Amino acid sequence: MPTWAWILIVVGAIVLILAALALAMSRRRRGRLRERFGPEYEQTVARGGGRREAERDLEQREAKRQRLLIVPLSPEARERYLRSWRDLQERFVDEPSQSLTNADRLVTEVMRERGYPMDEFEQRAADVSVDHPLVVENYRSAHRIYVAEGNGTATTEDLRQAVIHYRALFDELLESDDQAEEEVGGGAARRADGGAGGGGGDDSSRR
Repeated sequence: MPTWAWILIVVGAIVLILAALALAMSRRRRGRLRERFGPEYEQTVARGGGRREAERDLEQREAKRQRLLIVPLSPEARERYLRSWRDLQERFVDEPSQSLTNADRLVTEVMRERGYPMDEFEQRAADVSVDHPLVVENYRSAHRIYVAEGNGTATTEDLRQAVIHYRALFDELLESDDQAEEEVGGGAARRADGGAGGGGGDDSSRR
């Protein structure tokens, strides 16, 4: 066999080995990101741009997070925020819109105090997704309802769900074990359901 043929065989083998290594690295990278971000991985892919672009985005979030100094809350700050949340919960029946506004404000304040940058909303969600990937979509859902409320298109049930969604991230930011559905769906906000479903207090009276 001529020398040039052996050279072609060797070069072809090297190319195949490099391609196999690249594929293996890509799979490991994909598996790591899926494990790290959970449902946020698929959410990022679904938002468009392709899988490679989504993975690049997630890696950029990780790199930015490594540069941030995120600190825990002091016990005093944690208790202060919990008192504020209990207050907005108790007021939900009579002031659902204001309670939603307060929930949005509290989550933002906790993020700021812990050290997350206060950029525009989508960037804030991206930043917090690295540490809290399982609830960041709750945060986005709550914000969408918050915007809808500002436009006058949210119902009382929407507001209740938004407060529950905010509470999911709020608990994680406070490193709390409380369950959002138990707190908001089972307490004051459940009384709001009674008001919304009973006579004279339904959503149609509000919109």
